[in-house]
Amino acid sequence: MKKINISLLMIIFSLSIVHTSCDEGFEELNTSDIAINELDPVPILNHAVWRSSPYFFRHTMIYEMAIVQHMVTPFGTSLAGGNYNQENFPIAQYTWENHYENIIRNSVDIISKYKDDTNRSNIYNMARIIRVYGGMVLTDTYGDVPYINAGLGFIERNDAPVYDSQESIYMSILSELEEATASLSSDSRIESGDILYAGDIIQWKRFGYSLMLRAAMRLTKVNPALAQEYVGKAVSGGVMESNDDNAMVRHSSNFTNFLGGELNGSEAANFYMTKPLVDFFQSNDDPRLGVMAVRYVGATSGSGQTEAVATRDSNDQIGLPMGYDNNTIGVRAEADGIGSFYSYTQFDRNTIGKQTAPFFILTYAQTQFLLAEAAVRGWADGEAADYFANGIRGHMEQLEIHDSNLAIEETAINAYIRAHPLEAGSELEQINTQYWVASLFNSQEAFANFRRSGYPALVPNPYPQSSISGDFIRRLTYHTSEYTNNLENINTAINRQGPDKLDTRVWWDQ
Repeated sequence: MKKINISLLMIIFSLSIVHTSCDEGFEELNTSDIAINELDPVPILNHAVWRSSPYFFRHTMIYEMAIVQHMVTPFGTSLAGGNYNQENFPIAQYTWENHYENIIRNSVDIISKYKDDTNRSNIYNMARIIRVYGGMVLTDTYGDVPYINAGLGFIERNDAPVYDSQESIYMSILSELEEATASLSSDSRIESGDILYAGDIIQWKRFGYSLMLRAAMRLTKVNPALAQEYVGKAVSGGVMESNDDNAMVRHSSNFTNFLGGELNGSEAANFYMTKPLVDFFQSNDDPRLGVMAVRYVGATSGSGQTEAVATRDSNDQIGLPMGYDNNTIGVRAEADGIGSFYSYTQFDRNTIGKQTAPFFILTYAQTQFLLAEAAVRGWADGEAADYFANGIRGHMEQLEIHDSNLAIEETAINAYIRAHPLEAGSELEQINTQYWVASLFNSQEAFANFRRSGYPALVPNPYPQSSISGDFIRRLTYHTSEYTNNLENINTAINRQGPDKLDTRVWWDQ
């Protein structure tokens, strides 16, 4: 795997900090007077990539991780969200703020400046791919959003961008990925300072085409013909071939993973692996549970969660059930025979949850599972069973990238794959349930694929004071500042898409 000197990240931060802020309003965010045209584009691109790792991870912990039932907290107030199926406006806005302010604005700045610079064509096309990634997360999270004109606040003084329909956004995403990825060339200047692939054009192309595959598969419900067309283009272009091609943000002790910071900081004793996830691992004798999970037996407080009472034995793990709050979880813990919710299973904060763990934007394992589904649908050559097995192996081997203590022995991987072949009649459920597992800690992607595929077959969160009328949260609500700064355009989007509520479905989730 290509190694990137982590000190480069600090250079990125120092060069890019002038370009960031914590602005609440989209108008102010979109009209900053801080010019960056004099800066080299590579650090600007790197800042956009770095902020693809959710900058304030608590929002994904509170919403997406709880919605897809990876990790949950019984606490409410500022931590309410997917755990209670309730609205929490400040938390729902973090993806909006981070992705527009950092990913979209930085990538659009490069695109606008280097569009006609033939000497820097690779950085131009890399920025286009990163812009697409940021735009996908935004539209998948909220639905109709500003995309075509987003990020032009400083460049064109457009402080009230139109909301594009999600359908038109995906048409743009697919065509831009096709053009930008094909245009990357080893004959042009190699941007060796980039933190994803150190300028490796082959790997950038694999990333671009794998992202195209992901985008194409989003359309399986609403436009299968177009989905099939772009699956074919992605496969022909060449997708990821191993974990060496994973698109990931690397972290260090000086440049930490924000989720790791939460799990090792004030929220350390508040978040737990869910019962559905633990039960899935245990019922399938999955070796991943034994390396990722820890339970502090007998702990009755956060301070009681010490190594002296820790167990990592798969058989000892007990996931925290959905549907409880801090007033009711104690009774359930007593019924589960553990006395206190502090003794439910957590992700091990010393390994997979450590502060230096990488964040995976897009992986070989996810790509293999999408190819498996495409093969089942008749959209890709090759055996679906082989792609499925490759995806399982890819994710199990990927864990070691987090920490050497997460390594799973080859014999255990082989045994699991033999015991869990792809079976006729249940292919889509098997494939997308494994995708759910392979997307741990990238819960935004897990949330999107869960809505698209309907798998895993999760039982709806039964919390009694829900803010939704359906079974699951289907989107997050818009940034509240938009009702002040961009009212006409947000109202147009709401009239087209539906109420600005948690259970309104986005276009591709019909």
